[in-house]
Amino acid sequence: MKVSSKIITLLLICAMLLISTAAFAVANKLSDRASRLPMLFGATYMTMNNPFFEVLNDSIADVVESNGDILISRDPARDQQKQNAQIQEMIDEGIKILFLNPVDWKGVLPALEMCRKAGVAVINIDTLVYDTDYVVSIIESDNYGAGVLCAEDLMSKRNHARIIVLDSPITASITQRVNGFLDTIAPYPQYEVVYTEACHGELEIALDVMNRILLEQNLDFDVVFGGNDPTAIGALAALQQSRLSGGVLIYGIDGSPDFMVMLKEGLATATSVQSPKTIGTVAAETAYQYLSGEDVTEYIQIPVTLLTRENLSEIVMIDWQ
Repeated sequence: MKVSSKIITLLLICAMLLISTAAFAVANKLSDRASRLPMLFGATYMTMNNPFFEVLNDSIADVVESNGDILISRDPARDQQKQNAQIQEMIDEGIKILFLNPVDWKGVLPALEMCRKAGVAVINIDTLVYDTDYVVSIIESDNYGAGVLCAEDLMSKRNHARIIVLDSPITASITQRVNGFLDTIAPYPQYEVVYTEACHGELEIALDVMNRILLEQNLDFDVVFGGNDPTAIGALAALQQSRLSGGVLIYGIDGSPDFMVMLKEGLATATSVQSPKTIGTVAAETAYQYLSGEDVTEYIQIPVTLLTRENLSEIVMIDWQ
């Protein structure tokens, strides 16, 4: 069937109009971005002494900077009073959005009140705040499920166990992980928790705690469950120093590159893998949706997967995804 020259001409004109319209829209968007002053965003994490938060911060910064805006970040070094003061400083600097990972999920309330008074919207990332009415959206991993995965792996490997749990009661994410782990083994008395202590997610604290356990507690145990990878690695280091790591299963949660090395070498057992890149990207995109007047999802949960030595070869991981 022949197509008349008039129809072809008409089609060409329509195509040119569509291209022109699209180009005009892009130009307008770029013009709007260029004509306004950059917006200021703030971010604060419980600590930057953990590569997880470095990756999380970088992923937020990538989105913010690609929109021509500015991200300022603060490290309170696990001091809630310091975090509250830093948040006030960022409010005074003129931030529009705060990406918040609290040191203490309850102790951060004064900072949340400051943000509400100043009209600063809070995007709660990775670790819940207790007073969730103060935040516009929560983006976190399936922390409870991460603990469940570790417990299920333990039960598949051992028909009984004596377990040390290294937790952090002021950190909601770690508490959720521990609860997922404990709830899963609870119906089975052959899996016994023989000792629990807070290590606040820090490698150095976990190292000291485990050294003290080995010196003072005289415990019979064969499993260590850490609330995150640094805690598990700290416990492993203490066990290695005392030449007692053989036969002890070591569980963490994060999927950090350092823990992957421990898995590859057969020194650790498993970790539930988080995606700080995904959390950060979703958080930043949610912030822009909010600023554009769109409805935002109040709670977004990012799935986790279990990583063991057995499935390590299936994971291609240049950096922390």
